[in-house]
Amino acid sequence: MADSGPFGPGQNPRFHEDLVGLDPYDPEALAFAEHLDRIERCGPNFTVEACLDGVSDFADSSNRLGGLRWWVSALVVILIVLGVMVTAWDIIGRAIAWLAG
Repeated sequence: MADSGPFGPGQNPRFHEDLVGLDPYDPEALAFAEHLDRIERCGPNFTVEACLDGVSDFADSSNRLGGLRWWVSALVVILIVLGVMVTAWDIIGRAIAWLAG
């Protein structure tokens, strides 16, 4: 069984350090603690895992948005995917032309 340290399972240590006096079971306080964890997270940004974590953070934040911001983030994702598809198509076409010629 994993050791959860001095805090119980599911408890965030921020309520004993940064968020003293807030209710640790309040959904808004929990969301703020998760927000602080995301802001203060630092690590190597040059690895594949860090890039995937960045994409995951973008997707999570986009899902929390609504209205115009959600549509703008969806448009950004569509443009990125479209750019990757056009680039791949161009590379494949040039590779076939190079192999044929």
